[in-house]
Amino acid sequence: MILSETDVATRVVRWQALHGRNHLPWQQTRDPYRVWLSEIMLQQTQVSTVLGYYARFLERFPDVSALANASLDEVMALWSGLGYYSRARNLHRCAQTVVSEHGGVFPRSAQVLATLPGIGRSTAGAIAAFCFAERTPILDANVRRVLTRVLGFDEDLAVARNERTLWAHAQALLPSADIDAAMPRYTQGLMDLGASLCMPRNPACPQCPLQTLCVAHRAGEPERYPVRTRKLKRRSESWWLMVLEDPAGKFWLSRRPSAGIWAGLYCVPIFPLRSDVSAFCDAAGLPSAKTMEEAPPFLHVLTHRDLYLHPVIVRQYRKTTPDDGGGWFTAQQIAVMGLPAPVRKLLAGL
Repeated sequence: MILSETDVATRVVRWQALHGRNHLPWQQTRDPYRVWLSEIMLQQTQVSTVLGYYARFLERFPDVSALANASLDEVMALWSGLGYYSRARNLHRCAQTVVSEHGGVFPRSAQVLATLPGIGRSTAGAIAAFCFAERTPILDANVRRVLTRVLGFDEDLAVARNERTLWAHAQALLPSADIDAAMPRYTQGLMDLGASLCMPRNPACPQCPLQTLCVAHRAGEPERYPVRTRKLKRRSESWWLMVLEDPAGKFWLSRRPSAGIWAGLYCVPIFPLRSDVSAFCDAAGLPSAKTMEEAPPFLHVLTHRDLYLHPVIVRQYRKTTPDDGGGWFTAQQIAVMGLPAPVRKLLAGL
């Protein structure tokens, strides 16, 4: 079956109006700043989690100029707990670029939006479709799953050529009538289908408006799509978190490297081995058995990695400070600093 945009777009638009998500705060505006903020936060993060962060960000940074003029530390502090912290750094850089190079006004085309820090092609398409009704496609994970199943597109998306072909198919299926109303609703509809019906496992095909058009459904194998041969493998690591508290109740924190896990955040010293903790204590002249308290280890789950965190707490620390460029911070200072969520929770418990 050769699908036309009328077949797909009409059904998606109609379904979204009746059954899609229409109550979210960023859907009640065509302000590109607010839509952009929501799109960045929603990458790899569930809507229920984003809602609180979105409201707090808008309260503190009501427009792009306020965000651009803020310090990175303040942005990271508000982002703490959302994960994927490179998003926060790019968010800040993007706001500064919009102010410095575009006069504080977001570009109106997906092509130009995609040149901004942290905005890829799909995010640019979403902003342009929602805010400016541009006839441009998106291909986030949910939409990619919907379209590959409907089209029966079984080419390996790990190959760049096949990814470009799918983008061309997505473009061809866009609405071509009543664009101003149809493009935002069609774009949202594809997202909603992928989030609510066309799930990775056990898709709810009987409720899907595209069921009778869907090649994967007719073949009885929707879970076969999308096809991607290169997949990241999960792995586990153990980290020892060295919590140093001085007699005044301050904690030693230093900034993490600019790349890698928790990049750019403030953190307690981290050691990959338990023996490294002992070596640190020996170098500092600590009678480790008397001064160290080992808290129960706990698991922190990232997208492709499991971190087993082992807190080691040293109270009344009076020895030489670590040579990592850090400093001593009070609980009040820590509250407005960017820390990884598990570290913030750990310190709050102390």
